[in-house]
Amino acid sequence: MAIANENSVVGIEYEVKEAGTTEVVDTNKGAQPLEFITGKGHIIPGLESALVGMEKGESGDILVKAADAYGEVNPEAKQTLPIEQFEGVDLKEGMTLYGQGENGETVQVTVTSFDDKEVQVDFNHPLAGKDLMFSVTVLDVREATEDEAATGQVGGGEHCSDGSCGCGH
Repeated sequence: MAIANENSVVGIEYEVKEAGTTEVVDTNKGAQPLEFITGKGHIIPGLESALVGMEKGESGDILVKAADAYGEVNPEAKQTLPIEQFEGVDLKEGMTLYGQGENGETVQVTVTSFDDKEVQVDFNHPLAGKDLMFSVTVLDVREATEDEAATGQVGGGEHCSDGSCGCGH
């Protein structure tokens, strides 16, 4: 079965590099496959759309432009914060920190510079503005079950029964 635009449960093995470089940015080779359901926004759009039509056992190299990956760099996503907000943190330029956004979501920031009064942080994803080259192998493709399609979770019926996972049961 080929990967469809929606409700295909897909398992892939991948390696990703910034286009034009040899440095591996991320990989799951030798680890668990990345499983997701198409049409649910689980992976970057450019990779998902390129996978549509591929079948189990198929491999390929997929170039994903920045706009279809983590987006372009947003200059407004940079802030200067008082150093007091980083009390107890051993600051280093280039380090990644995780915090909580306005709506309770996890946000990732990169420390771009700091002095004894202020810290400059960048909320852009570290791969924003970069074209990415994925080497992908499709390990599994199947149709999503009704539960999976409804919840957007692989193994849809195997989670909580009381709604604590946010599924609405």
